Amino acid sequence: MSLLYFEDFRVAEVLEYGDRLVTAEEIVAFATEFDPQPFHVDAEAAKNSQAGGLIASGWHTGVMLMRMNCDEFLLRTASEGAPGSDEVSWLKPVHPGDRLRVRRTILSARPSGSRPALGIVEFLCEVLNQNRELVMRQRNFCFLRRRPDDAIAP
Repeated sequence: MSLLYFEDFRVAEVLEYGDRLVTAEEIVAFATEFDPQPFHVDAEAAKNSQAGGLIASGWHTGVMLMRMNCDEFLLRTASEGAPGSDEVSWLKPVHPGDRLRVRRTILSARPSGSRPALGIVEFLCEVLNQNRELVMRQRNFCFLRRRPDDAIAP
């Protein structure tokens, strides 16, 4: 596959991808190391929480989003990193057995004013469960190299 450059990302483009099964084991493993709140690590304790059962940490959901983005496109981009996110929202709990996918919308794309070899693309990534319910939203920016004159478009 060809490398994706700034010019390959079109404003208003919407793509869906990913198919990530969430397991109780991975919820507990992630939370044990990074977010050991009872409703993330203990199924019995989680029954008595407002979640009513074991749920993934929001940070775990974000990490799964990142992996689906890497698998779909990020690992084949001319990326120069990211300046951050303007929004991260956890809208609905993620439970064991949920299947997650991503709906990615390109909100804006502009050449960098201070670094002409780069462009800045703004993405809205929405994580959906198997019922197409929105469980997470993230709006972020990515620095991408501009296409060299001799590069061939994918």
